[in-house]
Amino acid sequence: MPIVEFRNVSRVYTSGDHEYKGRIVMIKTVLKIDGMMCSMCEAHINDAVRKYFNVKKVSSSHTKGETVILSESELDKSQIEKVIVETGYELKGITSAAEEKKGLFGFFHKK
Repeated sequence: MPIVEFRNVSRVYTSGDHEYKGRIVMIKTVLKIDGMMCSMCEAHINDAVRKYFNVKKVSSSHTKGETVILSESELDKSQIEKVIVETGYELKGITSAAEEKKGLFGFFHKK
């Protein structure tokens, strides 16, 4: 799996890093998908993503036409496209960015 760098004001960290300044770092991947029409379509996409990728969370919205995936490392974009197409939908775009993991007490977290 390729190492992907994300730049932060105070340091460069890679997708292999799980902790940054005491905070958990996750990769948020947003897929723009055409063809989802209902909640069953959302479930098909979510199940396919969980089956082929090691993810922490996945959720889809047919009204927004998107799937949001949280993972500990960068996902292979060509493999994502293959999985979505094989499921019967059209992948319109993929974006990825590092994101601080927020938990129950993330609301009270000092920066």
